[in-house]
Amino acid sequence: MKVDFRERIRQGPILCDGAMGTLLDLYEYEEQPHEIQNLKNPDIVERIHREYAEAGAEIIETNTFSANRFRLTQFHLEEKLEEINRRAVEIARRAAGEKVYVAGAVGPTGKLLEPIGKLRFQDARAAFREQIEILVKEGVDLLILETFVSLQELDEAISAAKEVSDLPIVAQKAFPEDGSILSGTFPIEVVEHILSRGVDVVGANCTVGPQRMFSLIRSMYKDGVILSAQPAAGIPTLLNGRAVYHTTPEYLGAYAKELVQAGVTLVGACCGSTPAHIRQIRKALDELQGKREEERGRSEIVPRIVIKQAEIKVVELGKEKESERKDEWSLFAKNIRKKFLTSVELDIPRGIEMSAVLEGAGYLHKHGVDAINITDGARARLRMSSVALSHMVQQSVGIEAMTHLATRDRNMIGLQAELLGAHALGLRNILCITGDPTSIGDYPHATSVFDIDSVGLIRAVRSMNDGRDLMGNTIEHHTSFFIACAANPIADDMDVEIRKLERKIAAGADVIYTQPLYELRTLEQFLKRMEQWQRPVMVGLLPLRSYKHAEFLHNEIPGMAIPDSIRDRLRHAGERAASVGVQLTIEFLKEAKAMVAGAYFMPPFKKYDIIPPILESCL
Repeated sequence: MKVDFRERIRQGPILCDGAMGTLLDLYEYEEQPHEIQNLKNPDIVERIHREYAEAGAEIIETNTFSANRFRLTQFHLEEKLEEINRRAVEIARRAAGEKVYVAGAVGPTGKLLEPIGKLRFQDARAAFREQIEILVKEGVDLLILETFVSLQELDEAISAAKEVSDLPIVAQKAFPEDGSILSGTFPIEVVEHILSRGVDVVGANCTVGPQRMFSLIRSMYKDGVILSAQPAAGIPTLLNGRAVYHTTPEYLGAYAKELVQAGVTLVGACCGSTPAHIRQIRKALDELQGKREEERGRSEIVPRIVIKQAEIKVVELGKEKESERKDEWSLFAKNIRKKFLTSVELDIPRGIEMSAVLEGAGYLHKHGVDAINITDGARARLRMSSVALSHMVQQSVGIEAMTHLATRDRNMIGLQAELLGAHALGLRNILCITGDPTSIGDYPHATSVFDIDSVGLIRAVRSMNDGRDLMGNTIEHHTSFFIACAANPIADDMDVEIRKLERKIAAGADVIYTQPLYELRTLEQFLKRMEQWQRPVMVGLLPLRSYKHAEFLHNEIPGMAIPDSIRDRLRHAGERAASVGVQLTIEFLKEAKAMVAGAYFMPPFKKYDIIPPILESCL
């Protein structure tokens, strides 16, 4: 008979099982999600459980890692959620018998939580609770919350588990395969955070192999903490579309012994592992236990393994002296609110010939413009990388760039890599946008990524300014980006627009760039609604060239509205329409300049020469 699990983990090391998905793939049951096999092929799932138990595992995990509502919905299986989870427990309990513990496996939702993504905290918790209620009702002995990258999401899973029952909880975070993660206090901070939530066991699983897991555990060790470690069988390679792992059972067994000696109580394995790996870990644990009993027989004093916590220099990333940080800010950031700033968006041609852009930037720099806005594939059209072109402008002309970065074309990894590269190239001003869908651009069948939206990108930039990536992992050194966001004061639903802007401000936006405006009343109403946030505003200005130009913008470009009075004035101007358009911009800016921090010009058709006269008339 099994003793209570909490009592068992106080008695010494306990062995968990290995991967379920890896075995199903090996046995050629590759249909996704693997949890569907609980219904289609319960006999093979039970066979895998029995193989792990026979290999020496004292804990087997239910085949429910991806059996929450959000993951199952991806496969149109949400209606089978209860049946999949219920059958999983039945199968595992049948295989476990009276001696092996059954752990209800709970994985992340596969969605990004707000404010990075769109999944609300309460919805994530509800999904976890829904799944955990079934697992508990069917009789699991404990819960293993595993492979959580986001601590916030793990918090929601822990809260859901505690709302449902008082079963023992093992909470495991997934760490990146990155040695720099060990250079600071992050692992021990994670341990302390999870322990504060009242779990029984805390640790790490997946993503890293045995050696990196050992390093993580050494960094996580703390007296009195019950640690768990379930490393992957190394880093996989792809063979015919299947992940193939190369770590041998003997190697994993040797490191399992090291893990236990480093303070781990619950040990097992994750992706790429098989019963052969678990058998070797069992052998290693038995040898370690035999050695301890032999030493105990030679002396009444039981030797205690003590791992000294590494001496850690605590550096609060992003907390450097303000004076030191200011030295790294852009001139644009330093001058905001100290002088009326101007930035001009340049038209980016196709191809690699950018001499016209550099000439335009040089002309504007000569006439006192503070920054050049470089767009990122605006209207989903193929153009040179905004980061590369911004660097060319800064290096060749000496004027700062306001680099636009869209979330359409890159996933979370690519976006953050682009930011690191931009900073290394000396770019310090980033305007975060979601971007237009590919369906309207040069390649309508191309994939739009949109891992995150502009709010998530703003948060990523702010996190890097604090020395962390989006998931809270250290990047060792902080960045010094000045973060801009966009807003549309003439949106069809201003309540929605203001709520969106509020999220951008909360995520870390420093300055707001508006869509082109033509009426002072619109600007005043917008500023009044956002005055609570006290953020500087760069008002958008697009001088009109003709009545036809105004009609096109008003009727065919989303987010643009040209008042009737202005379109009528241009219509009656005839051949003088271009000069009237400039005069309209001057009249508007003269009244608006006292309300805003600067002007953001979008001159049409490369007419950069209209900017100096406007500035001379208004400033």
